[in-house]
Amino acid sequence: RVISSRAEALNRFMGAYSRLAKMPDPVLKEVEVGPCVRRVVAMVTRLKVELEEGPGLVIQADPDQLEQALINLVRNAVDASLETGGSVSMGWHQTGKELDVYILDEGKGLADTTNLFVPFFTTKSGGSGIGLFLCRQIAEAHGGRVSLKNRTDGPGCEAHLLLPGARLSPATRTL
Repeated sequence: RVISSRAEALNRFMGAYSRLAKMPDPVLKEVEVGPCVRRVVAMVTRLKVELEEGPGLVIQADPDQLEQALINLVRNAVDASLETGGSVSMGWHQTGKELDVYILDEGKGLADTTNLFVPFFTTKSGGSGIGLFLCRQIAEAHGGRVSLKNRTDGPGCEAHLLLPGARLSPATRTL
């Protein structure tokens, strides 16, 4: 059993390291934010994520990397909320020229933010410790950033993926 457990842990580590080492440069395309966020919300099956619709925005981004970053952030929020019986909401808005995709959970919150973005650091059993690190890499490759902090309006955490260059969708502008 010990050998099997160590082999499984090593396999997870090697898979995570491989994904981390092979992060490709983003292939930028015009991405409509609403459909992208809706796809991510639709992928969540363990807990209903409340969608807070934002304006019709587009951004130059790699759609696969953008979705992966959002999936990682939502997965963390769902994990935290399932521990406490809380909920998760997700939405987006524009702040100046920046897109802000936010995820709010009702988990326990963050006890210590020191190692959040350190590769292979995890507080979850069976976690790889690369989810937030990859989110940060993706955000920075797009000229943006990721932030996580405890909520001030109740229990839980808020995550923000902030990317530059958000603008109204051409379809929205003609309405």
